Amino acid sequence: MKQRIISSWHGFIRLSKDPLLLGVILLLLLSLILFIIYPLYKVIVVSFQVNGAFSIKNFTDVMTYSNGYYLKALFNSLWMGIATALLGTLIAYVFAYSLTRANIRGRKFFNLIATIPIISPPFIGALAVIMLFGRNGFVSSYLLGMQDANVYGPKGLLFAQVLTFFPVAYITLRGVLESISPTLEDAAMDLGGNRFTIFRKVTLPLSIPGIASSMLVLFVESLADFGNPLVLAGAQFPILSVQAYLEITGMGNFAKGAALAFILLVPSVSAYMLQKYWVSKKQYVTVTGKPTQSSNDVVSPKARWILFAVCCVIAAFIILVYASIIWGAFAQSWGNSNKLTLQNFVYVWRVGFESVLDTLAIAGLSTPIAGTLGMVIAFLVVRKRFWGRKFMEFSSMLSFALPGTVVGIGYILAFNNHPLYLTGTLLILLLNFIFRYLPVGVQGGVAVLNQIDPSIEEAAVDLGADSSKTFRKVTLPLMIPAFFSSLIFSFVRCMTAISAAIFLVSARWKLMTVQIMSQVESGRIGAAAAFSLILVAIILVAMGVIKLILRLKYHTTSSILSH
Repeated sequence: MKQRIISSWHGFIRLSKDPLLLGVILLLLLSLILFIIYPLYKVIVVSFQVNGAFSIKNFTDVMTYSNGYYLKALFNSLWMGIATALLGTLIAYVFAYSLTRANIRGRKFFNLIATIPIISPPFIGALAVIMLFGRNGFVSSYLLGMQDANVYGPKGLLFAQVLTFFPVAYITLRGVLESISPTLEDAAMDLGGNRFTIFRKVTLPLSIPGIASSMLVLFVESLADFGNPLVLAGAQFPILSVQAYLEITGMGNFAKGAALAFILLVPSVSAYMLQKYWVSKKQYVTVTGKPTQSSNDVVSPKARWILFAVCCVIAAFIILVYASIIWGAFAQSWGNSNKLTLQNFVYVWRVGFESVLDTLAIAGLSTPIAGTLGMVIAFLVVRKRFWGRKFMEFSSMLSFALPGTVVGIGYILAFNNHPLYLTGTLLILLLNFIFRYLPVGVQGGVAVLNQIDPSIEEAAVDLGADSSKTFRKVTLPLMIPAFFSSLIFSFVRCMTAISAAIFLVSARWKLMTVQIMSQVESGRIGAAAAFSLILVAIILVAMGVIKLILRLKYHTTSSILSH
């Protein structure tokens, strides 16, 4: 301990010789404590407090409320999280294996189809489920002639959750499968193994860490999701994130809402810690020498056709979902009159134009700040040694594990009193978006920096450059692809966010996602579809602009969405 204190003191003395670097570190640590740790602390404190004293009464009230209604919500949330993780990972693995190992036709097309849901609002799956399989749904009513189709409940919600989150698992598993050297499978085949044995004894075991990681990520995403459950769960299938929201906004009971948020936090953070500090460490090192291309065909022609057919079915479902959104946006009255019209867009222009401008302003302001902060934090945790470095890395990545509902409740509790009264302002929305989507930039920056030889920066320092100039002139240009990738993801997340933002919007600042949710709840399906279409179009234009900048200025198109 004494040695550590002495070492920390020596580190502080070294940092004090570079006042700008020391100031940036202190400012970042203070910001992370204030805008990530403090709201979380407030949720925990309020949930364990009654009349200013420590108590577990809020939790006993929650457990006994209405014959265990909230216990049922917890069970349903866990069940839905597990089911989404299993089914979503299975579909993602089949898709990723088909594209990386089976050499099927149309790989670029299937890859594009699998990544489309990532740039969509998270509840667009719920909207499509209603339009396709609801009472007036295209499939249920028009094709099958069903009169009282009911999509509300676990089945409809599971479909929407898998559709929304399986691309996240697909991106992870595709990376895992691409990193497995095909020479291992070649060697197994040369030794006489048949194709199924090679898959069972070589490919699948090497994929296990990636599969486990994907399942935990999907479990956390499903548990934290708010949009799909709010639309599809219904009163008969309560979900914890929705009940916490209703307790705050409907009943005004902050203590019970905080207790529900704390209960939601426990499995979510546990799964995140398991994924980050155990599963992600279980990576196998495979042969990395040449050749990297397989000389054998590890998938038989018959299996290749089966995998191609499965990919076609999955792609058809995704295309059907987005086709229904486009059709619904132009239909006069979904399910009743399919006459094409622009009245839904006229309605959006009249009622929601302000929310479009507000959303663009908030996403446009928060995205570059989140991206830049992410790169700076990545540079500091990888390249510098200082007291609080581990804390900076952990707290900056913590937002990945926090359900949006918990973050939203935390911000309301933390910034609703002077001197930190921010409720209803633009600033609280910006701070929420910046620190909530900071981990995207940090993760990408750390991955890039680990591949850059630090001697390049050391040479700049030896030539007289200080930390600021070294970062701006040497490190940041090398991190450009990761920086722009983080910009794309942060912008997409800011445009499509709802779970935390729905607690923070006000009459002065509105968001398109909240407007879409409001239209769905009011039964204006066409207007909701038009809003969604405009939202996706804005995201596509932004992505196109960022890619154009990358291509023209930096001569690269590298991006996590362009593999």
